[in-house]
Amino acid sequence: MTIRQQTRREILKGTAALTATASVGAVIRHAAAQGGAGQSRQIDAVLRRAADAKEVPGVVAVAANDRGVIYEGAFGTRDLAQGPAMTLDTIFRLASMTKAVTSVAAMQLVEQGKLQLDQPIGNVLPELSAPQVLDGFDDAGAPRLRPAKRPITLRHLLTHTAGFGYEVWDPQLIRYVKASGTPSGTTGKLASLRLPLVFDPGERWEYGINLDWVGRTVEAVSGLPLEVYFRQHIFAPLGMSDTDYVISAAQRSRLVAVHQRKEDGSLEPSEPKDPPWREFWSGGGGLYSTGRDYLVFLQMLMHQGRFNGAQLLRPQTVALMGQNQIGDIRAGILKTANPERSNDVDFFPGMVCKWGLGYCKTPETGRILDSKLTFDPYIHDKAFWIRGLRAGYRCGRAGAYFRRSGGRNRPIRVRTGWESLYDTHIAVLTNCENTSI
Repeated sequence: MTIRQQTRREILKGTAALTATASVGAVIRHAAAQGGAGQSRQIDAVLRRAADAKEVPGVVAVAANDRGVIYEGAFGTRDLAQGPAMTLDTIFRLASMTKAVTSVAAMQLVEQGKLQLDQPIGNVLPELSAPQVLDGFDDAGAPRLRPAKRPITLRHLLTHTAGFGYEVWDPQLIRYVKASGTPSGTTGKLASLRLPLVFDPGERWEYGINLDWVGRTVEAVSGLPLEVYFRQHIFAPLGMSDTDYVISAAQRSRLVAVHQRKEDGSLEPSEPKDPPWREFWSGGGGLYSTGRDYLVFLQMLMHQGRFNGAQLLRPQTVALMGQNQIGDIRAGILKTANPERSNDVDFFPGMVCKWGLGYCKTPETGRILDSKLTFDPYIHDKAFWIRGLRAGYRCGRAGAYFRRSGGRNRPIRVRTGWESLYDTHIAVLTNCENTSI
C-alpha cells in the first residue's frame, strides 16, 4: 500500500481515479473528509473486509488525482483454491473495459480525418453496407429480415444505438443463432459478428457487439491488426506494458482465476466462458491488464488526452466523448436471457443513463449536478467510472450485483457511493464471475 498525505481541499478539487470493488460507499465518503492516512486506512479496511467475508475473492484498488497516484491496495487472493494472494501487479481479464480503448482508437482516426462519425460505416466495411433488421420469425421458425431504414454510422456503433445486441441479453438473438446456424458469440469465430440488427439504427439503445465492429473499422482504416494498433498508438506511448490481447508465460503466472458464487453463497474457481482463442481481435473485449496499467489509461482521459508525455487525443475530442450522444434515448437497462451468465441489468437504479462516444453518462440534477459516469457491465465483474473531464463535475453512485449460480436469482449487492468526492475517476477490478450491474 502506498499513500501520499493530502489535504481535504486537494481531495475534493483534484481529479481522482480508483480501481476497486466491494462495499466502499459510506467509508469513502467519510474517509474523503479526513484525507491522507485516514482515507487510506478506511479504504484498506472495507476492501479487506469484503475479501475476508468472501464477498469477492480478491480486489485491487488504485487511486490517483491530477498530481499522481495517491492510493494503492490489494486484498484477498487470485485463486481461492490455490492462491497466491492478490498483488498490485495482478493481471485481470478486462472484458468490456476493452471497449473504452477501442473507442479511443476510433476517435484518434476521426481526429486524423480517416473516419467520420456520421458517414455510413458501410463505406469502410462493405459487410455493413446493407444492414438487415430481425423482424420476428415465421410459422416454421425461420427468421424474417428486412432492410434497415437508414445506414449504420460510427456514432451509432460507439453509442450502442446501431441495433446490434448480445445474446446474453436478447432472446431474439439466441433464437436467431439457433435457427440460422450462426456461431454464437462465445465461440470467438468471426462469423459470430454476422448478426442482424434488432432495431433500426438510431432508434434505441442496446448493449451489443457494436465495438467489435468498431475494432474491425480501426483495422480497415489503419491497415493494422487491432492488437498492433493498440500497442503502437495507445499502450506503448502510455507505457502500459502489462496490457495486451496475448500475455506471456510470466504474465500468466500473475493472472487471476475466475470465480462463481454457488447456491450456498460460497465462491469457487470456474473456467472462463470466453474462448481461449478468437479468429479476430475483439474491440468489445479480450484485453488483459493490471489495475495500475488501466489507471494510466484513465489518467490519460483525466488529463484531456495527454499523459506520460504522449498526446493521444485532443482535449476537445475527450470532451466530445463524454457528452450525451443519444438525445432522449435511455440507456443502461437490460433483461437477462441467460441467468447463468448475467442478472437483469440496471446500471444505476433511479438514475437516467445516456451514452457518449464510448461512455455511459448519467446527467443527474439536484444534489448531484452534472455528474458524468462511465460504466461497462462485466461477466467477470469489472467496471470503470470516469469523472472530471472538465472542472466542476461531481460524482454519482454505482452498484454491482454478484449473483449466485443455480436456479434462483439471489443477487449479493455491493454498493459504491461517491457523492462526497469531486472530479473522480473510478474503475473496478475483481475476479468473480456472473455479474449484473
